[in-house]
Amino acid sequence: MGTGHTVEGQGETGIALIRQVLTSHAASAKGVVRILALNALARAYLHVNQPEDGLRVVSELFELALEKGENNRESGLYRLKGELLLKQTIPDTSQAETCFQRALSIAHDQQAKLWELHAATSLARLWQSQGKRQDAYDLLAPVYSWFTEGFDTADLKEAKALLQELTLY
Repeated sequence: MGTGHTVEGQGETGIALIRQVLTSHAASAKGVVRILALNALARAYLHVNQPEDGLRVVSELFELALEKGENNRESGLYRLKGELLLKQTIPDTSQAETCFQRALSIAHDQQAKLWELHAATSLARLWQSQGKRQDAYDLLAPVYSWFTEGFDTADLKEAKALLQELTLY
C-alpha cells in the first residue's frame, strides 16, 4: 500500500500513493481498511523523517482504533508513536519511553509475543542510547528467548543484533 516505496528510498512517492488511496476511496475506506492505510501512512512518515505528520496520523489511528474496537493494534500504535517522538527535531525521550512501556505492557497482557518483542527492542534501544545497557539487556534477553523459530526474520535479527551490541561492553 505504498510503504514499499518508502523502504526503497522513494518516500514521497509512497506517501503520495497512500494519500491517493485514502482520498480516492474515502467513502469505502472505512474500518480496518482505513486503519491499515493510515498505519502505512504513519510508518511512511517515520521512514522519511516527518515525525510531526506521522504523529497527527497516529492520533487519528488511536481514535479510529478506539471507535472500531481494534484494541489489538494498540501496542503497535504506542510503539509507532514512541518511534515518531524520537524522530522529532527535539526528541521527546521521556514520552517515547512512556509509549514503549505502554506498548510492552499491552503486548504482555495480550500475550502477543511478537508485539512484545517489538516494544522491548524499541525500549532497549532507547535505554542503550541513554547508557542503560544492562537494563536494556535485562529487558530484551528474556523476550528474545521466548522464540524458538523464525530467527531469520527481520524482527528477531534486529533483536539479536541489539543484544550482541549490549554485551560488547
